[in-house]
Amino acid sequence: MEKRRRLLFFLFYLMSKFYISDQQVIRIGGIFETRENEPVSIDELAFKFAVTSINRNRTLMPNTTLTYDIQRVNLFDSFEASRRVCDQLALGVAAVFGPSHSSSVSAVQSICNALEVPHIQTRWKHPSVDNKDNFYINLYPEYTSISRAILDIVIFYKWKSVTVVYEDSTGLMRMQELIKAPSKNNLKIRIRQLASGGGDSRPLLKEMKKEKEFYIIFDCSYQVAAELLKQLMSMGMMTEYYHFFFTTLDMFALDLELYRYSGVNMTAFRLLNLDDPYVASVIQKWSMERQLAPPKPESGLMSGIMTTEAALMYDAVFMVAVASQRATQMTVSSLQCHRHKPWRYGPRFMNLFKEIGVWNSYTGLKLTEIKDNKNITDSMANRTLIVTTILENPYVMYKKSDKVLYGNDRFEGYCLDLLKELSNILGFTYEVKLVSDGKYGAQNDKGEWNGMVRELIDHIADLAVAPLTITYVREKVIDFSKPFMTLGISILYRKPNGTNPGVFSFLNPLTPDIWMYVLLACLGVSCVLFVIARFTPYEWYNPHPCNPSSEVVENNFTLLNSLWFGVAALMRQGSELMPKALSTRIVGGIWWFFTLIIISSYTANLAAFLTVERMDSPIDSADDLAKQTRIEYGAVRDGSTMTFFKKSKISTYEKMWAFMSSRKNTALVKNNKEGITRVLTTDYALLMESTSIEYITQRNCNLTQVGGLIDSKGYGVGTPIGSPYRDKVTIAILQLQEEGKLHMMKEKWWRGNGCPEEDNKEASALGVENIGGIFIVLAAGLVLSVFVAIGEFIYKSRKNSDIEECVSFSAVMEDLGISLRCHKALRKRGRHRGRAGLSGVLCNPKRIQRKETMA
Repeated sequence: MEKRRRLLFFLFYLMSKFYISDQQVIRIGGIFETRENEPVSIDELAFKFAVTSINRNRTLMPNTTLTYDIQRVNLFDSFEASRRVCDQLALGVAAVFGPSHSSSVSAVQSICNALEVPHIQTRWKHPSVDNKDNFYINLYPEYTSISRAILDIVIFYKWKSVTVVYEDSTGLMRMQELIKAPSKNNLKIRIRQLASGGGDSRPLLKEMKKEKEFYIIFDCSYQVAAELLKQLMSMGMMTEYYHFFFTTLDMFALDLELYRYSGVNMTAFRLLNLDDPYVASVIQKWSMERQLAPPKPESGLMSGIMTTEAALMYDAVFMVAVASQRATQMTVSSLQCHRHKPWRYGPRFMNLFKEIGVWNSYTGLKLTEIKDNKNITDSMANRTLIVTTILENPYVMYKKSDKVLYGNDRFEGYCLDLLKELSNILGFTYEVKLVSDGKYGAQNDKGEWNGMVRELIDHIADLAVAPLTITYVREKVIDFSKPFMTLGISILYRKPNGTNPGVFSFLNPLTPDIWMYVLLACLGVSCVLFVIARFTPYEWYNPHPCNPSSEVVENNFTLLNSLWFGVAALMRQGSELMPKALSTRIVGGIWWFFTLIIISSYTANLAAFLTVERMDSPIDSADDLAKQTRIEYGAVRDGSTMTFFKKSKISTYEKMWAFMSSRKNTALVKNNKEGITRVLTTDYALLMESTSIEYITQRNCNLTQVGGLIDSKGYGVGTPIGSPYRDKVTIAILQLQEEGKLHMMKEKWWRGNGCPEEDNKEASALGVENIGGIFIVLAAGLVLSVFVAIGEFIYKSRKNSDIEECVSFSAVMEDLGISLRCHKALRKRGRHRGRAGLSGVLCNPKRIQRKETMA
């Protein structure tokens, strides 16, 4: 039995050793000054309260416990403060808090800077010009910023004169921005000092009242401010004519109920956000502890209220606790002031305090990158995220199964595959929940959001993975990743019925313009052929071949015969008329080529018109919808498509929204499923995303997309504003895009059974842009024939240059007129064999005699 007891004792001893070693203990030091009337300062009380509260919150520091060492020093004793801080550093502290007096602060600060231990302050300290204290942090706001804010208030109220009343010399330092203001603004400033030690200030107030100084700025502590208010009341200065500005940040903590109905104007600043739930809970705990503590005079403060000084001390301890939790593998070692060997983890620990950055009114914002450790909130590994989504095919659908499914297994679709890929890349787990109201997210008239957007705003969900469109209004209240799918708004409508061909449908293969041009070409070629045939000497022949000596020649190309030749060639039929001269043969050949192309094109396009059923759709675009009221149209209520038309400033879309908003009960549908049903059963057009239309038309052959895209947008993963997950999700989406997985997922879920193959390209009539070139070839051929005819005429004339007798110009014109008569011509040849009537234009032995008979 004794051995068993010893064994159990040994096991308990090992377990306690293991637990203690697993728990990290970090010590921090506090040096606080004591006063005669205040044995325990507010700083010390807040310091202890913060350590106790943080240790109770095990979620904040699950493996770390804070402990503290407190040293009290006399006021203005900088030597004692230096000795006490060395004692604390020898014990091993991760940070030193306090003291508050300027001389003691400088002594402690120099030691912490030399040994590289963070020194934390929560009270105002005048910054030195060449401040090289890299291990010093003051949570109290700089008075340059507060002074500028005061100046802005003065300018806003349009004060022409103001009186600055300060408590001690540091007040003049803090009010430098305001004191410099008269050089830039037309402002008169008087500077006065309160009675030393915050005593009786009524003589000063009496003088100010006599001088009618109504706008007064008091730079003093809240204790002095409480006494000043009483004295101002006794002096009769608590009236509506006065405006008092107190620079203390604890004015809110004073009991001002006594002065509430005096009519006086009082202004002050406050750092604490009492509307914040976390701040309110901390203040409530502080108030409860203060009420249980022994009572002591608090200079007009409301009972148990937390001052700015105490709140900043709480924040300072909280900051050190968070940094120590993030500083893994950090050990606090004993340091000796005389050895000047700094703490090896000091710079690293100090950087954790400055993760966010530093801002002041001179240099602006300066962010500091941290390379030591990653914030746990920036990592998605081993985290379970709440994902909100909405049922929408094929993005999120209920999985068909014979068994009862639970959790994420209930769903399938494109978004579920996307979530799985993101989870594999980023290492998080997720829980999918459908949005409670079944809406994407839109604003009502009061500016309130609903749907998935509202759940992200309220931090009910961490991600929204759904066909959630990235819009301007949504981007103002939530964050989006880069789009994982691009799309646009289009029109879903029924497929139109085919139309029966008309009686004159044989004219459809060519446009009316082409038919008119062909007719004009036929008439033009006939006229050119007639003129050239009469002009060239080689189209005149002997009508009596058995009588070679006959002086009569004949030409068969009258105007009617020329027209018949052109029509016969166009109809692909023969003609008894055949050209003999080279020029007329060029005309005939080029016309035959022209008719070959025209008839071939007509025949080919006629076959297409006979085999393709033409669809007659009443609408072809959004403009067609806007111009009519017979076909009703609309969109999903509270969706991005509805918001697009609601916010659009384009006249067409404004007109469409006016139509939809006037018929909200019928034009706007609850979801896409309801809209598709209406499109199939009624004369209704649904405006929706092109990707959804593509999915629907792949599965319902009675529906089609009408027109192109109205706009261009994208679907993105939504996150709450400031979420650390947004950038990581964006990088993962870009990786999936580069690997082609986004396209593969879309092909997987959009591919349907398919509809029967249709020739979507309707046969269109051939126009000038299709066969206009053949008209150019025809015109070039006619021009060529004219030049050839002129060449033939000149050649024949030179051949007959031995003619002795010259004819007059009037005779030549008479002969040309006879030749160009529209009917069949007979004329006498000259006395030289083979000489044509017109060969003697230059010289002719005698007048040619012609007889003309009707053709």
